[in-house]
Amino acid sequence: MAHRQQPRARPQSAPARQRSVREATLELLRAYGMTTVFGNPGSTELKFFRDWPADFRYVLGLEESCCVAMADGYAQGTRNAAFVNLHSAAGVGHALGSVFTAYRNQSPLVITAGQQTRAMFPTDPYLYAADAAQFPKPYVKWSVEPARAEDVPAALSRAYHLAMAHPQGPVFVSVPEDDWDAPAEPAPPRRVNTALAPDPEALAALARALDVARKPVIVAGAAVDQDGAWAALVALAEKLEAPVWDSPMSSRASFPEDHRLFAGFLPPLRQPLADALAGHDLVLVLGAPVFTYHVHSGGHYLPEGAQLWQLTADPEYAARAPVGNSILCTMKLAIAQLTARLATRPRARAQGRTPAPAPAPSTPPSAEYVYHLIRRLMPPGAVIVEEAPSHRNALREHLAITESGGFYCGASGGLGWALPAAIGVALAEPARKVICVVGDGSSLYSIQALWTALREKVPVAFVVLNNAGYGALRAFGGMLGIAGAPGHDVPGVDFVSIAQGFGCRARRVGSAREIEPALNEAIAADEPRLVEVALESAVVKLY
Repeated sequence: MAHRQQPRARPQSAPARQRSVREATLELLRAYGMTTVFGNPGSTELKFFRDWPADFRYVLGLEESCCVAMADGYAQGTRNAAFVNLHSAAGVGHALGSVFTAYRNQSPLVITAGQQTRAMFPTDPYLYAADAAQFPKPYVKWSVEPARAEDVPAALSRAYHLAMAHPQGPVFVSVPEDDWDAPAEPAPPRRVNTALAPDPEALAALARALDVARKPVIVAGAAVDQDGAWAALVALAEKLEAPVWDSPMSSRASFPEDHRLFAGFLPPLRQPLADALAGHDLVLVLGAPVFTYHVHSGGHYLPEGAQLWQLTADPEYAARAPVGNSILCTMKLAIAQLTARLATRPRARAQGRTPAPAPAPSTPPSAEYVYHLIRRLMPPGAVIVEEAPSHRNALREHLAITESGGFYCGASGGLGWALPAAIGVALAEPARKVICVVGDGSSLYSIQALWTALREKVPVAFVVLNNAGYGALRAFGGMLGIAGAPGHDVPGVDFVSIAQGFGCRARRVGSAREIEPALNEAIAADEPRLVEVALESAVVKLY
């Protein structure tokens, strides 16, 4: 009987090395375009930075609220979620003011924070955050501490898609420090289309209402600019021959302010807002709440006889609107579809606001004159990042925003956002000159961000409008009949010395003769510069 030869055993290949949570996370961040990380690290974050890859950029902020504000500006400039890494509960606590602003800005952020080693949880160790996922609520869209280390990459993928879904906003993931070295399966990157088309029947009803409207008017909000719908809105306004107002307290500009149909800025007061819309029979609100008010006052929401329609991607905006009909959709898609449905009908030629006359130079200079000069000196495509609430009217009258992505301010009402946010915008759009105009009170919340501007070599021109205190608070005191209240004045701060202490070249000016060359030099510089402008003492009119 012949002997049957046994087959040879194939040599066993070495098993593939399993990725760590850190490696799987870095692969995911690359796939989603989040290779710039903003943060201020501590001991519970160090293992995330082991073997830090050369294609990642780490932007160090000297305080956590600055890190989040920089990421907010970067996310708005790139139109993609930005990644933030904070230090445990204390770092999250420092950052919460900027997290709230990002939430109100509807800026997509993936925020992570370190946590103590899982094995130490039962002993409530130093740096441990009990209920870490609860800490940033309710001002994040989603918050989690994954149950297992291997769940971290999938949690971060989910966080990214939730941050990018409309309405966009920050999300939070707490990561125990020993998770980064644990083994994990990769989380395959996915693509989620977030554009929302309006219901065709609802859009047809709106088109019919617009076709028969005698004198429609448009109120545009930040979502128009966020969705890249400037050109679509211009086409709609011109077809309707409808003036366009900026929605109250909007954090972005959504229509060219030098266009003949631009009507101006609606006040955040109920009856004055209704009065501004008087004479219009249909109010079309695009990408904004109905409406954002600041000071309580009685009165009507709309002028008598007017109907209101709202297009928004935010279900909360739609649910809480006190009047009108709402359609859920994203702006660029919906505005284009609406324009295509409209009949072409003759209407009287509408006219927007009359430009304010050029202000006269004075010593000390006025905020109006400063903004007039910035408008004249800034290059095409420049971006204004602003947080000088005492002088918001001066900006609106004398510095027209004429390009998409040309203006950012914080939507929360909190201070300290703009100075670091301007750095994030500059990192996102290096081809555009960024000019950051802040009040003296606002700048002191985050002046340390100048160090990051120098480190990252972003040529931001910082203009500090110094009225030696909280001018907006003084104005509110006048509105409310409260005189002599404490806490309004902040005299004696030397912003030039502070800036120079961080390595930033700076000048202080207080006369009409000095201000133009100082601003021109700062705007033309290829490095960060600060100009402190000592303003005239003037009564501020907020609305």
